[in-house]
Amino acid sequence: MGDIDDALERADRETFTREPPKTLKGRINFLMGKLKTTKAVAAELGVSQCSIERYRTGERKTPPKAITDRIDTAVRARWQPIVRGRRRQQAATRTGITVETRARFGYTAPIGTTDDGRMRRLTVHLAPAYAQRLFDAQQQGTGDQELRAIVAKGLQEVYFKDGGRRADHLEVELTDIDYIDVAF
Repeated sequence: MGDIDDALERADRETFTREPPKTLKGRINFLMGKLKTTKAVAAELGVSQCSIERYRTGERKTPPKAITDRIDTAVRARWQPIVRGRRRQQAATRTGITVETRARFGYTAPIGTTDDGRMRRLTVHLAPAYAQRLFDAQQQGTGDQELRAIVAKGLQEVYFKDGGRRADHLEVELTDIDYIDVAF
């Protein structure tokens, strides 16, 4: 996963209407409901079937931190898919997304029309079309470079070109991301 993919996943988690189960037993039982067998849950988490059974019965209550993190990730990835899908659909068709980032932007433009790339902190609202492109690319398993290109194109059109009112020949590239956060 890359920076953009992680930001989209975090934004997805913010759309939950209820929090996922807090207890280890509750989380394992939730995964059992989704994956159906202890073998499937064990394979997802990278542990033995016996460990899953111990977690379900309460015989083992505190797994190592790495396993706890994997359980949390697996639960959150499957939690409230309808709510998340509805929010993504709304962002892709009506509301768009907001991107907040501190990154280095590289520029390509006619000679003498721009300075060297530099770090900028931006918070920009992108149109639903860019949200749709991002979601489609993420679903297809596109790499981080392509996701960066989509975000850079959106920032280029909205922020740098001001919707076509300036800098006609400017091409923007998102090169070095310090942080990025997405909201929809």
